[in-house]
Amino acid sequence: MTVLSAEPAAEQVGRTPPSRRPVTGSRVTSLLGVAAPPLALIILLAVGWNVMAARMDSPLVPSLGAIGDELVTLSTGGALWANLQVTLTRVLLGFAVAFVVAVVLGIAMGRNKYVRRFLEPAVLLGLVTPGLVKALLCVIWFGISMVNPILAVALAAAPALIVNITQGVREVDPQLHEMAHVYHFSAWTRLRRIWMPALAPSLFTGARLGIAMSWKVIVLVEIFGLASGVGYQLNLEFSNHNVAGVLAWTIAFALVMTAIEYGVLQTLERRVSRWRKESSV
Repeated sequence: MTVLSAEPAAEQVGRTPPSRRPVTGSRVTSLLGVAAPPLALIILLAVGWNVMAARMDSPLVPSLGAIGDELVTLSTGGALWANLQVTLTRVLLGFAVAFVVAVVLGIAMGRNKYVRRFLEPAVLLGLVTPGLVKALLCVIWFGISMVNPILAVALAAAPALIVNITQGVREVDPQLHEMAHVYHFSAWTRLRRIWMPALAPSLFTGARLGIAMSWKVIVLVEIFGLASGVGYQLNLEFSNHNVAGVLAWTIAFALVMTAIEYGVLQTLERRVSRWRKESSV
């Protein structure tokens, strides 16, 4: 039996369907909720720095105005973009090598206990070895060549990636492995349909750690053994006792890495993990 609504037809016609109601207000509120805390922190740090610079009145603690002037000079002169491009290219190439190696070794270590026991000392050594040592060894062994920064970045990023991927593999539901065996999935199908979706959180966590380590190591490599890049420019500004220049280069590269984090990594993470159900309580 059909139950008719008791509401007048005129009211039903004038009502906007729930799926078509405007959600602009909620979206604005959501964006403000996401952007407000980091913006508040940045403003607080900027105000604190300016107060400290004004009280100390020293060239060793330049004001935000002096740092901004350096950024404008670097941007208009072209040195900023050219050196950022060089450094980012080295970081991305090295990280790509580390990512491929980490996926292969991480899955092998997570699936086979003998492989894990065999490679654990090497991974631990890679984690505890300072980035300065890796940078110096690559400079000594490979000199001024493209192999030097790529290998240094790969050595810095790979251990953190391997640890996260290995842990992620060990946490995959065993029933997924049984299903793949029963249906005779190929290696490529297993990688694409099982491993990559299941390992997405571990991959993104490892990627963040790896990129952070890569940035630190590439600067050291460029300081000690290269004649271009952000690290080389930082060393040049330091030699000239230009603290504002050092901070300007640091802020510029930090902004680029922040754009990569929020614009690339978090966007990809949301797309890859959109199938996961999030708790609302």
